[in-house]
Order: sequence, then structure tokens, then C-alpha cells
Amino acid sequence: MPASNAKPLRIAVLADSDTRWKWGALTAGRIAPDRAQAGPVLDGFLLRGRATPTARQLTEVGVRADSLREVTAVEFLRAMGEEGAEPYDVLVLALVGGGVQAMLHGLRRVWEDRERRPVVVTGYVGVVYEKLADGLLLRHGADLVLANSRQDAERFRTVFEGVGADASAVTEVALPFLGGAPYTGEHDPYTVVFAAQPSVPENRRDRTYLLERLVRHARLHPEREVLLKLRSRPGEHTTHIEELPYQKLAQKLDAPANFRLVYGNMGEVLDRTDLMVTVSSTAALESLHRRIPTVVLTDLGVREALGNHHFVGSGCLSSWDRLDAGHRPVPDEEWVARQGVAAGGGPAGTGTYDRAFDAARERIAKLLDRPAGPAPLAPYYTLATASGYLPGILARHHLGPDGTPLPGAPAADKEPGPVRQIVRRAARGAYRHGVQRVAPVIRRMGEL
Repeated sequence: MPASNAKPLRIAVLADSDTRWKWGALTAGRIAPDRAQAGPVLDGFLLRGRATPTARQLTEVGVRADSLREVTAVEFLRAMGEEGAEPYDVLVLALVGGGVQAMLHGLRRVWEDRERRPVVVTGYVGVVYEKLADGLLLRHGADLVLANSRQDAERFRTVFEGVGADASAVTEVALPFLGGAPYTGEHDPYTVVFAAQPSVPENRRDRTYLLERLVRHARLHPEREVLLKLRSRPGEHTTHIEELPYQKLAQKLDAPANFRLVYGNMGEVLDRTDLMVTVSSTAALESLHRRIPTVVLTDLGVREALGNHHFVGSGCLSSWDRLDAGHRPVPDEEWVARQGVAAGGGPAGTGTYDRAFDAARERIAKLLDRPAGPAPLAPYYTLATASGYLPGILARHHLGPDGTPLPGAPAADKEPGPVRQIVRRAARGAYRHGVQRVAPVIRRMGEL
């Protein structure tokens, strides 16, 4: 595709949750090479599953696409392999690792006779604090595996090279949703925000403890506004399953008037934040990028299971006792620079945030300009390297070991009718009820 081509770039994003849709769609906008006066055409595909975002969640994300539809894995592959359809230039896979791997094998199959194919991009929504090797190798095979910081880029290359896989796809960028006005001083009222996470911590005791300490902070500082920022409403799912929503735990507390629950876009909440508190949420990186005082709690320990170990050396680790006493952390500048989140800093701490995506744009442009287009997809996992693992990953998405759809795989040719839509919503509701109500009861009974 020559650089003078005036046709807008066509980008598809396949996402499996609201947070991954946000990451994928915003990433698509930042990595698109500037090849036409008009912006890129963005088509969104939402992978049908337990975390498929609701209309409210999509509205809250605030990213608009030229088209958006819900699909199964097989329906998506069929759409990507349709003959005669105008091909996409770039495809962003905003999925869990297993989903990325399944799509890579399925796409390799549907594109095997194509002369050209889209550039395939994948990566992570935020902090990579667990299952580094597992999740990373499941993403191997994409043309670009995006790393959100210099630190992640180094770790990703080490993993790939350590197993003898090609590490050239690793491309350093930054989180695509950073931005907003830098923090300039205290608001009136002074506002403390606790960014809750769906799965960290997991158990009732720890979640109740954090909530009680947040409420206690509100009582100790009646002049402050204390906000509990929640990702989803009861019954909705995001990237992770939330068995014990804070909303339900908060109903049992006699909270003061200056404490309240908030939803909405994180960027808008940060506009009025004076102190960001979390266990290990990516919101900490958004906050640090704006130079807002940010605390990563140590009350439950500094543990890999919590993800707060990622912030060792950041200068942000602290406890509720210290916060109650008025502590304001000062981040370590070198650590912040390695995360690619310092206001005005690029991936390596030089240049501006906007330039953090230059390398990705240049790499995509070169792949698109190759006479034959990108080479065939070549994931590290094959039947030769992982014959006991790969078939199970593919089968979860109704694909056989060679990437072809299994017999009976769901692949509707048209939008489901009203009855099917009602049944589907009922099934999702039953699943969420089981996760948030039945499962915790069974677990408690098992602990008796």
C-alpha cells in the first residue's frame, strides 16, 4: 500500500471485555500510520462470552467505532476470511492470552491462500504482574506484541529469547489511555479516590478490611471527599470476575456523608483527585502520569497475588495508617520513567507521550508497504512444540488443532432473533448470579 494512497486505513478490533475494548480501540487510534487526510475506519467486534460488555459499559468507555457487533470466535474468523470483502489493514486482538492464541491459529488458516493480510497487533491492558511467560507465549505470533513500558519490553524479549522464539515482534509503546491535565494543586474539597479492582483482593475479609479503612479515613477527615471508584455495577462483568462487589459490602456499613460510590470514566474522576489509593490497579499508572499523589497499599502485604509487588521501588508503597496521618508519597522518578507514564515522558523517558507510539506506527507502515505484505502468522505454540496444551486452548473457541472450526461450532449467519436474544441474556444473568451469589455461599459452606 503506497504512502500516497488516499484511502483511509481500515482497522478491526476484537475485544472480550469493556476494559480490553477500551485498550484495543484507543491503541488502534494511536498506532495507525498517517496515510490519509481522513482518520482510520474502525470496526469493532465483541467476542461473545461471560464478560461481553453491556451498552452502559460501552458508553462509559467512550470510544466510538464506525461499526460494532457481537460475534463468536468462529463468526469473527468467517468475517475475516470472506472473499470479496474489503480487507482490513490492521487487526488488534484485545483478548486474554488463550483467545489471542486461538485467533492466531484460526486466522492463519483462513488467510493461508491470501496474497495479503492485515497486520496483527496484540498486547496487555495494563500492569503485567502474573503469568508472564504463560500469557506472553500465548500472544507470540502476532506481528506486533505491544509492551507498555521499557521494563515490559525488556521482560518480553527475555521470555521469547529464553524459549528460542523470535522476539522481534516486541514493540515498546505506552498505555493508550494516559492523558489529561497534570495535577496542579489541591481541590476544594480535597478528594481521596480508592480505585477498586474486581479480583484483587479476592476474599471477603480483605475486601471488607479495605472498605472499612476507606470509611474510617472519611470519618477521620470530614473535610475531605472520599470516593470509592467502581469498575462495574452489580450483575455486570469486566475483565475479571467479581464475586464480592464492594457495593454489597458497603450496604452493611454506616458510612459518613463525605463517603460515596462513583462510576464513570476514570479520566473524569482523576480530574478532581488529590490522592489516588489502590492495591495494584492500572489507575495508579494513569494517576502517576498526571503527577497526582498516588499510593499503592501495603496493608495486605506486598505480594505477587495482589500485584502490588510490581510497584516495589516506585516510592508509592504505603499504608492506611500513614495516609490517615497525612502522608503524601513522592514517586521515584527513575522508576516512573521505566514505566512510560511520566507526564511528558516517552517510553524511555525522552520525548513526549505522543511519541511513545512512533515505533509501532513505523513498524506497521513498513509491514503494509512490503510488496507481498506481512509473512504468514507463525505462533511459537504449534502441535510440534505444545501438542498437549495447544489443542485445549483452541477447543475452548470451537477450533480444531489445525485452526479450523469444529463440527457444531456456533456461527450464526445473521443477528439472533428476539427469542434467542432473551435466552442469551437470561443465560448470562444466571451465570453472573451463580458467580456473585451461589459460588460464595458454597465456598463458605466448604470452609465450615
